[in-house]
This record gives sequence, C-alpha cells and structure tokens, in this order.
Amino acid sequence: MAEEIRLMKGNEAIGEAAVRAGCRAYFGYPITPQNELTAYMARHMLARGRTFIQAESEVAAINMVYGAASTGARAMTSSSSPGVSLKQEGISYLCGADLPAVVINVARAGPGLGGISPAQGDYFQATRGGGHGDYYTIVLAPKGVQEAADLTYEAFGLAEKWRMPVLILADGLIGQMMEGVVLPEPIDPVNLQRKSWAVGHSVEMARPYNHISSINLIPDELEAMNRKRFERYAQIKKELIRYEEIEVEDADIVFVAYGTSARVSHGALQIARAKGMKVGLFRPITLWPFPYEQLYRLAERGKRFLCVEMSMGQMIEDVRLAVSGKAPVYFYGRCGGNIPSQEEVFAEALRLSGK
Repeated sequence: MAEEIRLMKGNEAIGEAAVRAGCRAYFGYPITPQNELTAYMARHMLARGRTFIQAESEVAAINMVYGAASTGARAMTSSSSPGVSLKQEGISYLCGADLPAVVINVARAGPGLGGISPAQGDYFQATRGGGHGDYYTIVLAPKGVQEAADLTYEAFGLAEKWRMPVLILADGLIGQMMEGVVLPEPIDPVNLQRKSWAVGHSVEMARPYNHISSINLIPDELEAMNRKRFERYAQIKKELIRYEEIEVEDADIVFVAYGTSARVSHGALQIARAKGMKVGLFRPITLWPFPYEQLYRLAERGKRFLCVEMSMGQMIEDVRLAVSGKAPVYFYGRCGGNIPSQEEVFAEALRLSGK
C-alpha cells in the first residue's frame, strides 16, 4: 500500500526520514530554527528503543556522533549555523577517521549569533570542509520539505558507501514551513549489514580488533592516507553530481540558485517567461561535489548567469570557477535573514536584459 501524503513541517519531516532510514543514535543541542527536529527525535527515537541524548553542548554532541559512528551505527546530529560552527572540529575528526555520519544544518543569518531568520551564509563552511585539514563532506541542498526528507533518508546510505559525513544544508524557511510529503519505507536498523571496519572485534565476522582514530604522527603515512582519501573524493565527483535544469535550452539568462533561493528564482522565471523573456534556472542539488562541468557547457553556449543567494555572495565563486570566464556572471542577494522575492529577482533579470 502506497504511503499517504502527510502535511509536515520541514524539521519534523527530516527527523521522520532519519528514523525511517535506520538512524540508531541522535545527539543534539537546542538552537533555533531547528529545535523541532531535536524535539521530534526525542519523542520518536526513544519510542523505538533507540538512543537520543540532548548533549551539554554542540561540541559534546558531535563527539558522541563520532563514538556511535565508530561502532558502525547510523548516527546523526543537527543544528543551525553557529551550532554547526562549534561542531567543525568533530566533523574534521570524523573525516580523518573515515567515519559515516549525517549532519543537518538548518541555516540562520550570521555572522556571529546573527538572527534566527533563514539565510545561506553557510555555503563556504559547508562546501570547503569547514574545519581544519584536507577534507570535504558531501553536501546536499533540498529545495523543500519533500526533498529534505528524501535527501536525509538517502544521506545515511551515501555516508556509509563513501565512509564520510554527509551534510544536509537547508535553511530556516525549509525547516519551518509545512508541505505535503510522502515518506520513504522504514528500515529496521537490526537488518542493516554489519560493518567490517567498526571499532572492536567480531568473532562472527572473523576479524581482529579495529582501532579507529584520526591521528597519525608519521608524515609519510598521513600523506598517503590523505591522498587515498582524495582518490575517493575524485570518484565521488564522477558518480554523485546532481542538479536540476528548468528551461535552460533557449534561455539567454540562467538563474543559478539552490534551496529556498531556487524556489524564488523559479517564480521569477515564470514571471519572465509570461512576459516573453528567455530565462532559465540551474539548481545545484549537490553543493559538493559541485556541478562545474554542467555549468561550463551552458557557458560555452553563450548563456549569461545570475546567481541568486540569501547571502552576500558565496556560491557565486563556484559559478565563476565553473564558467571559467566563458560567460558573464552577475549576482543578486539578500542577507540578514531577508528572503528575496520573485519580483525582485525578475526585476534584476529585466535590468540585465536591458528591457
């Protein structure tokens, strides 16, 4: 029997998707605008006999994730911008130990404590690793509640496949708004395959003791480990690129936007098309790995690009790298918790078209 459509807040849909994905352990600390997610996990993880801990701090929470992940359990944490900043050292440790985990960032305005309204100023933090050392995390950017649930559910499998953290970069609007969602089929974590790399030892799997750590004081060995990790990153770039294109074939101007900004840009596109303007939309779904080649091909065809962001401009740097000087790249953004309107984005496209 098909799952019914349920009206859910984004934060709660993410939580339910994680539970259904077989999340065995959740560790978090309250912060707006993602608190409903933590509250949802408190109810539903404990009701299923799984682990939920409200940690004493964000630093404690991410290190609890490290411990749970090292046993092979599906583990997750969630927070919002400054809270994720505090988790960066632990995320670096997870990457250094090649451990899978899921991290949810329901982003708010910054820098500093900023405000509790939605923003996209965490792009650099998310796509450039965020912590110390040479590493990346897979970064997935949903545009609404349904996709937030779908990507969260999938994130656990991706984290295990590639032995690294997966970050869901949403924003406060996606976390707080309500939409209809069809939830995925639940997985019983008991039925998940045991991990040969997990800490400790296993008589049943006939493997010796495993010791998991991110420290290596021998430079040549650490360099070899980092190079091997980057070989894996190169393979991810070949296999995982995801994006959405809307009416780009005949477009003169292509909006480039992700998450909430992409929804706004789609509305601006519809206004423009109704007025006879040839406008398209390119939406990266994987922010890392970023779809450089796909944007480059559009640039070679003479498109112009308008980056729309809820920040002072961060993704625009990747767009400029992608087009490699083949096409002009413009920017329109709002920040501080302000969300651009579709009329504002359309007006900017109109200005660029010279009409």
